[in-house]
Amino acid sequence: MAVACAFAVATIYYSQPLLPQMAASFPGLAGHAGLIAMLTQVGYALGLLLFVPLGDVRDPRRVVLALVGMNLLALLGCAVSASAAALLLASTLVGATAVSAQLIIPALSGLVPGERRGAVVGALLSGLSAGLLFARTLSGFVGAHWGWRDMYGLAALLDLGLALAVWRLMPALPRTGGPRYGALLASLVQLLREEPVLRLSALTGLLLFAGFSALWTSLATLLALPPYHYGPAVAGSFGLVGIAGLLASPFIGRLADRIGPARLVLAGALTVALAFGVLYGAAACLAGLILAMVLLDIGNRAGLVANQARLYAARPDARSRMNTVFMAAYFAGGAAGSQLGNAAAHAGGWQGLALLAGGLALAAFALNLGAQLRASRGPAAAAH
Repeated sequence: MAVACAFAVATIYYSQPLLPQMAASFPGLAGHAGLIAMLTQVGYALGLLLFVPLGDVRDPRRVVLALVGMNLLALLGCAVSASAAALLLASTLVGATAVSAQLIIPALSGLVPGERRGAVVGALLSGLSAGLLFARTLSGFVGAHWGWRDMYGLAALLDLGLALAVWRLMPALPRTGGPRYGALLASLVQLLREEPVLRLSALTGLLLFAGFSALWTSLATLLALPPYHYGPAVAGSFGLVGIAGLLASPFIGRLADRIGPARLVLAGALTVALAFGVLYGAAACLAGLILAMVLLDIGNRAGLVANQARLYAARPDARSRMNTVFMAAYFAGGAAGSQLGNAAAHAGGWQGLALLAGGLALAAFALNLGAQLRASRGPAAAAH
């Protein structure tokens, strides 16, 4: 199922190495390539809010199969889009229907004992990491040799394989009873009010993923400039730096079980801040750029594993809805980071981007450090 998670999430990242190429196909997108990535992530956040809560009241397997079918159609819409407006609409729909992994992860995490949950979440998130790596590398290669439309057609074919894998491998988990859909959505707001750990995790995820997306959305554009002059194939190959984080995911999951999610979040945020410090000082050096991206990938993954592990432990009866709120905030941060990063990169290059994203990581660290200090003075203080 980790492989299924990889293919599910890959569809929202195929565009990143192709953004300059896609914008060149439509005059209306000149200078605004970041809109494609931003709307894809806005769509993903909407999909999380609209579809993932169903995992608490419907069989997640059936919901996933329906979403994969809709995602396939949205990818085909991108492939045949004849205008910038059509491409942006189809990209939003791709994001909205690409949320299958966020149903798979909480569903399967509930099938294992609590002492192994961090390891299982880490293993499934390694699938997500592989999806990012696979998407960027494959799309850069296909875009350079055949074009971005062919990449979206290929992605639709890959969705067929994903549907088959889910149908054969994901266990059915029938639900009985449960609230109506409207009440289900209203319960998201109630959870956000009632659960301090959800508010903390959501804001932390938003900040960290905003910085992560700021770099990845701007990467292809910055690499096309001096001193690199790289095309989409090379920009996509930077996805291979994710191998380090992918290999680290099982270790990160076990570390969450050993030292606790709260400490792991702090370590992850500091690692992300360090990554952007390296980027600020060494972006013109290829080795420095690669090191920064490896650190960013590992730090962001540590934060994600830790946040999800503490959420799943907090409310076992509402895992899908807790995950919905968290991941909606996470990808809202990604959408904002895509636009802010694009603006920072145009205004200040690598250094402007590093200052923006590094500041976001330090804010996430300060937020969690403050929460831990309040918790050390008593549960009542931590809840405020």
